[in-house]
Amino acid sequence: MAIEIKAPTFPESVADGTIATWHKKPGDAVKRDELIVDIETDKVVLEVLAEADGVLGAIIKGEGDTVLSAEVLGSIEEGGAAAAAPAAAAAPAAAQAAAPAADGEDDPVAAPAARKIAEENGINIASVAGTGKGGRVTKEDVVAAVAAKKAAPAAAPAKPAAPAASAPVFAAGDRVEKRVPMTRLRAKVAERLVEAQSNMAMLTTFNEVDMTEVMALRSKYKDLFEKSHNGVRLGFMSFFVKAATEALKRFPAVNASIDGSDIVYHGYADIGVAVSSDRGLVVPVLRNAELMSLAEIEGGIATFGKKARDGKLSIEEMTGGTFTITNGGTFGSMMSTPIVNPPQAAILGMHNILQRPMAINGQVVIRPMMYLALSYDHRLIDGKEAVTFLVTIKNLLEDPARLLLDI
Repeated sequence: MAIEIKAPTFPESVADGTIATWHKKPGDAVKRDELIVDIETDKVVLEVLAEADGVLGAIIKGEGDTVLSAEVLGSIEEGGAAAAAPAAAAAPAAAQAAAPAADGEDDPVAAPAARKIAEENGINIASVAGTGKGGRVTKEDVVAAVAAKKAAPAAAPAKPAAPAASAPVFAAGDRVEKRVPMTRLRAKVAERLVEAQSNMAMLTTFNEVDMTEVMALRSKYKDLFEKSHNGVRLGFMSFFVKAATEALKRFPAVNASIDGSDIVYHGYADIGVAVSSDRGLVVPVLRNAELMSLAEIEGGIATFGKKARDGKLSIEEMTGGTFTITNGGTFGSMMSTPIVNPPQAAILGMHNILQRPMAINGQVVIRPMMYLALSYDHRLIDGKEAVTFLVTIKNLLEDPARLLLDI
C-alpha cells in the first residue's frame, strides 16, 4: 500500500517552503521515523520523517521545488523491500545456510584466527555461516564475510539540515565568478531589514557600561553556579536579559508594538536572543523571560545555541518576541547600530568588552567597558524614554545587586 509523504502543516507566518535535501532515492529502503527529506522555510528547516517501514516510491517534488503546507512530496510503498545490492548476491553460497550453534552455546564454534579477523573488521561472528567440520567458522568464512561487507554500499550519512551556501574559495589570480542561490532564510532577513528601514522612524542611542561588578560576580560564583545548576554555565547574557526585563517593566512602550493605528502593550517580556548558525543569524525567543532565573535564562540560551548549530530550532521557538538582544561583541564588534526586528519597537546591541582608562572619583583607572546601543522606533518611543531606558540597564549592570533587590 502506498503512503503519501506530505509537507508539514505550516503556521500562518510561513507561506511555503523549498525542498532542501532528499536523504533517500526512489527504491531505497526506509524505516519508520527515519529522516527522508528536509524542507527549508524562511525561519527554520523542517524535517519530514517516514510514517512506516517500506521503500521510497516516486518523488513528486524534487530538490529546489517550492512546496505548500501539507502538499504531497512523494510516496512510500509500505512493506516493500529494497532491491538487493549486487555485491550481496556475490557472497559465497555457503554463507546462505547458517549452521546451528554447538549444543548449549549461543556463540558459534570458530577458529581463533577467524575470531580475530572478525573482531578487527567489526563482524559479528554469530552472523557468519560456518563451512568447517560441524559448522565450525573458518578463517576463509570470515574473510568472505568481510569482502561482502566492503562491497556492499554504505548507508549515506545524514546531512546537516540545509546549511547556508558557504562563500567560495578562489585561488590567487583567478578571475572567475560563482553564482549561488540565496537561501530562504537570507532572503527573508534581507526583506525584513529593508522593511524595517522603510517603515520605521528608526534611531539609535548609545551609552557605555562598566562591567567590573558583573565580571567580579561571575568570576566569584561561576564554578559554584555551574555545580549548583547541573552544568549550566554563568555567562554575561543572562545579566543583560535580566536587566532588560526589569527596564521593560519600567518603560512599557519599549516592550510594545504598533498594529495599524493601535499600540499593543505586552504584559510579558518575550526576549529574542540573536544566535549565530551555519544558515545565518537566527533569533529564538525566551518566553516570559521576566519570570526566569539567571540559570533558566542561561540554560535556555545554551539549548537554543545547540539547536541552531544542529538546525533543530522549531518555528514556534522562532516566532514572536517583544524585544531583542544581540551580542556583536562575541565577534569583536566595538560599536554598531542594530536594526529593529518588526513588529518590535526596539533592540539592544551588546559589544566587545575593552579595558579603557576611565575617570573615577577624580582618578584615572582602567575599567572593563562595553558600549551599548539601543535602536528604537521613534514613532512609538520618545528620545527621552529611549535614553532613560538604556541608562536604567546601565545602572542595573553596574550595580547588579539592584537586580536582586528590585530597586
